[in-house]
Amino acid sequence: MSAPSRANTKAEKASFIHSLRNVVGKRHVLTRPGATYRFRKGFRFGMGNVLAVVRPANLIELWHTARLCAESDRIIIMQAANTGLTGGSTPDGNDYDRDIVIISTNRLDGIHLIGGGKQVVCLPGSTLHDLEEKLAKVGREPHSVIGSSCIGASVLGGVSNNSGGALLQRGPAYTEMALFGQMGEDGKLQLVNHLGIRLTGEPEQILSAVQEGRLVDSTVDWNAGRGHDASYATHVREVDADTPARYNADPHRWYEASGCAGKLVVFAVRLDTFEAAKNPAVFYIGTNNTSDLEDLRRHMLTHFDELPIAGEYIHRDAFNIAEEYGKDTFAVIRYFGTRYLPMFFSMKSRFDVLAQRLPLIPSHFSDLAMQFFSRFLPKQLPKRMCDYRDRFEHHLMLKVAADLTDETRQYLTEWASSTGGEFFECMPDEGKRAFLHRFAAAGAAVRYRAVHTKTAEDIVALDVALRRNDRDWFETLPEDIQDKLIVNLYYGHFFCHVMHQDYVVKKGFSAMEVEHSMLPGLDARGARYPAEHNVGHLYKAPDEMIAHYRSLDPCNCFNPGIGISTKKRNWVAESV
Repeated sequence: MSAPSRANTKAEKASFIHSLRNVVGKRHVLTRPGATYRFRKGFRFGMGNVLAVVRPANLIELWHTARLCAESDRIIIMQAANTGLTGGSTPDGNDYDRDIVIISTNRLDGIHLIGGGKQVVCLPGSTLHDLEEKLAKVGREPHSVIGSSCIGASVLGGVSNNSGGALLQRGPAYTEMALFGQMGEDGKLQLVNHLGIRLTGEPEQILSAVQEGRLVDSTVDWNAGRGHDASYATHVREVDADTPARYNADPHRWYEASGCAGKLVVFAVRLDTFEAAKNPAVFYIGTNNTSDLEDLRRHMLTHFDELPIAGEYIHRDAFNIAEEYGKDTFAVIRYFGTRYLPMFFSMKSRFDVLAQRLPLIPSHFSDLAMQFFSRFLPKQLPKRMCDYRDRFEHHLMLKVAADLTDETRQYLTEWASSTGGEFFECMPDEGKRAFLHRFAAAGAAVRYRAVHTKTAEDIVALDVALRRNDRDWFETLPEDIQDKLIVNLYYGHFFCHVMHQDYVVKKGFSAMEVEHSMLPGLDARGARYPAEHNVGHLYKAPDEMIAHYRSLDPCNCFNPGIGISTKKRNWVAESV
């Protein structure tokens, strides 16, 4: 047997951990399995061992941590809020050829407004919720204002994965302006400043200026690059195109930090902001005919001069599951706002770690407890929504700007008179609750599985980009697949034709095998997947995407294995 490499000896590992603690402090270098559990276990998928979890407090600490990992030949997994659904920011098993260090960026919050708030520079730990709150004070909005912000997702996580969001006019998260560290083929980390802001000095001086917000408008190049994908509003209107509007493997939205999927150390991104819509209207629409909804989508995309703000779909079954199994999440957000949700998720994760150590308590006890107490909460949904649930299978929540309200109301009146559908115009509180219910559906399947462990094996969670010209958008599964499922949950960003499809698999069937049996059907429909949660460790990345990752990370030092690629150093094939 060959002698262990220097990096694998016990003494060297202890020395490395000591060096990390000198950078960020002993408290913020976690090594015990119980302490690292909530970082190395994905929100829905992914789990593996790590040498350490490091939690830097500023950009200089992040720089020195990343350099230590590079110099000692460690794998780096950059992790923001760990709210992804495909395991893209956690290890995948224990078959890596080097030690893994997770660098958690959740202490690195910071948002700096430039140009009077028309743009922002966001640090790695800044959340969509914090950005939304900060911009609201100057009458602006970020790229995304609802959905992932409810569970503390980070701004940089969205950019790194080209995440979509519900806001139709703004497209996937995208920027051409970022400050990042890139590993060369020689294994050395280089700082690259493409923020479009003139910053001079050593890396520590540049990072300190960005950390502290010393960003003077006179040093800003306002023509440095795009801060969002302005072409999407035209792109999505092409309803006869035979391709999807947006999906993660679309190379048109890869640019350095945008779509890097953790293959860079991103220190900051510069993004556009948007004028906040004043007094928007929300219409709630119900129908039992999917073609009627598709006619509505096509008409509004092609005939309205201004696009709706958002158009969110939910199927009756997803409505029902979310009402029962997302009730506590809904209530927390409704009564306390989204600010406290990350804290609640952290508390739940810590409790789950404790439950694993106690043999008489099931590992999913926290879900059982929360579901039990949710029964005592008052009914959360407006009566009119529940009435529509009883009468209609398909539901659409449509939000439009104030100056589009009359035109939308007139069109929906004509639409309803010529179809079997109906609509009502929401009161302000009804509109808020309608959209909140739609996004509570995203976590309902996880709770359902935890509560029904005797009958539910696991979850298959797909996010699918359908062709823009696909009139038969609602899925009908073959009987041999449907027989393996307890319930199908469909919801999504309807005008973009991006659908989230969660399936609860019956006990005794492999979720992975069920998922693989579904994919040929999606391929035959010309769909692309994933649409906005990225490949992670669940999906095989196309060759073009792997080539993109290799160009960003030639040594395969960052997040190796994503897209079911090789985990080995320098992209050596797994068979070697």
